[in-house]
Amino acid sequence: MRHLGQSLVEEFRRGTLTLSLLLSHTHWDHIQGIPFFAPIYESRCRLRILGCEGARQSLVAALTGQMESTYFPVPFSKLPSNIEIEELEEFNFTIGQVLVRAQRANHPGVAVGYRLFSPDGIVCFFPDTEPRLGGKDNEMIDFVRDADVLILDSQYDRAEYKKHTGWGHGCVDDSVALALQAGVKKLILFHHDPDHDDRKIDAFVKHARALVKKQKAKLKVEAAREGMTIELGGK
Repeated sequence: MRHLGQSLVEEFRRGTLTLSLLLSHTHWDHIQGIPFFAPIYESRCRLRILGCEGARQSLVAALTGQMESTYFPVPFSKLPSNIEIEELEEFNFTIGQVLVRAQRANHPGVAVGYRLFSPDGIVCFFPDTEPRLGGKDNEMIDFVRDADVLILDSQYDRAEYKKHTGWGHGCVDDSVALALQAGVKKLILFHHDPDHDDRKIDAFVKHARALVKKQKAKLKVEAAREGMTIELGGK
């Protein structure tokens, strides 16, 4: 969020900076970047934040609470930008030219994933979810079907997953199985475990590609990395 905010302020130096932010859920590792997001300190910024309610409190309370004086020096009420926080009531809506669909994720608390229908392709984003039934999750398969890009929670290998079943995170084998069944074009392994180094993540990618090759499929697999750019529309 910090690097993204700096890039946006630099790219759009003049005029109103109109942004929409989709939140999957309010666990700390998914909202703590907001106070360090440069545009919220710009009076010309108009930011719309959409997401589900917190597990025990409103979305507004979850986002503003982390900026109380106990945790942060600048209170939410003193930000110069214009911020609207909206709890999702409809799971089908539009943002500009992009049609957005949301679906509940299999993760503790209240969490969702998104399917974005852009003019250049379809992107599905499920940062925190545990595929049901070993990747044979028909509801999930239908939701991500034929996506150009699927960014999916693939935190564990098979051995690690056996020790963390029910934690709300997936494993590489199930991610590949789901993507193959859904006809996804590119799978991005996401939500890396903090204890995994680059060598471990590279091994995940190698293993995932071997699974694809074994099925003689065309699915492309990569691991998410900071600063990564994915272009749609065959560019």
